[in-house]
Amino acid sequence: MNKHETSKIGVATATIIGMNAMIGSGIFTAPATMAANVGPAGIIAYLIVVVSVWFMALSLARLAALYPQEGSFYVYASQWGGHRVGMIASSCYFIGLLIAMGLLAQMAGQYLTTFFPAVSAFNLGLYTLGALVVLNLFGVVLSQIGQHILIVCTVFPLIATTILCLTKANLANLTPFAPFGFANVFKATRVVIFGFLGFESATSLFNIVRDPARNVPRALTYSIVLVGIIYTLFVGAMILATPLDLFQSARVPLSETLHVLFPQYPWLISIIHFAILSAIIGTIHSMIWGSSNLLTLLIKRFKSPLGLKLANSSLAHNTRAAVLFVGACIALTYSTINNPDLFFFLTALFIILAFILSLITLLTVKEEWTSGHNIKTVIGIATASAILFFAAEGLVQQLSTLW
Repeated sequence: MNKHETSKIGVATATIIGMNAMIGSGIFTAPATMAANVGPAGIIAYLIVVVSVWFMALSLARLAALYPQEGSFYVYASQWGGHRVGMIASSCYFIGLLIAMGLLAQMAGQYLTTFFPAVSAFNLGLYTLGALVVLNLFGVVLSQIGQHILIVCTVFPLIATTILCLTKANLANLTPFAPFGFANVFKATRVVIFGFLGFESATSLFNIVRDPARNVPRALTYSIVLVGIIYTLFVGAMILATPLDLFQSARVPLSETLHVLFPQYPWLISIIHFAILSAIIGTIHSMIWGSSNLLTLLIKRFKSPLGLKLANSSLAHNTRAAVLFVGACIALTYSTINNPDLFFFLTALFIILAFILSLITLLTVKEEWTSGHNIKTVIGIATASAILFFAAEGLVQQLSTLW
């Protein structure tokens, strides 16, 4: 084995990296959303999304193997649709990230009201977003130790809450199992997918993993299955232990519900509350930096007269300008979208569309059909299209209530 090969990572490390990218603080809004719209049958929605994400991830891994250039969604989608489709795919992914961060900033404000009750949640969230933008302006990014702390802060409350709730599990809370009908189980996938976004990051490991053709799909499978188990147990335990009427809103901190269920453990609930807040803040911080880098790459792809001006502007060459632009866009989504469901629907709509436009490329590659790989691609596109349809349907319903 040569020196270059020994410097590459194995399946275990790739799996952990995939889990770090996937497990996000958005999962903490899921129990309330499931209770309000699906009921206990929401557990089925998680299983459906796990299967869907797995097929999409394997297809993205194939794209990473065939087109290992920088640019991911642009590179993938442009293979069949040219520059314009490539720009649409990468722009959709970028917009989806900005919308998702708006919801996380709102969550940060809600969790901070415990420590600063005299300040409104809206202002606290805005102050937090501003502080994180300033940190990114000065190049303060999470170190490797910081990334480890972030994953601990995310996984700890999931595991601790699951264990706590299983001690108070009551099968009576499973009835009625689908009080809103089984159609809502499938519609819930547009919300559940929010907790899995980030799985696509693992496909970028293709160039640093030993025997990538074999090990990247394995790492993707392991990370998706493990995260799926953690999420399903978490939501299932919450549903088993909690009467549906205790879930008031996706914005209400999870710790408030836990305080009602476990008043004898105020210290543990406080630790869970702080860990969730840390995970939310850490996620926003990392995503601001990642989104600003994505923005600079996106601008350099423009070919229109306006695009060429942007490509020569500070947005394309000055990281601080890109960070400020990203921060302003997040502040816009934060201030203008008040319904958590709108955040879920819009995020799913834009990001899933980016996935579909990218996966279509595999359908144009003859070798993918003869090898049988495209069976997974077709299933991945079909399940992604279903989630896209439900997200679009939910968005139309939400917008119709505003008019």
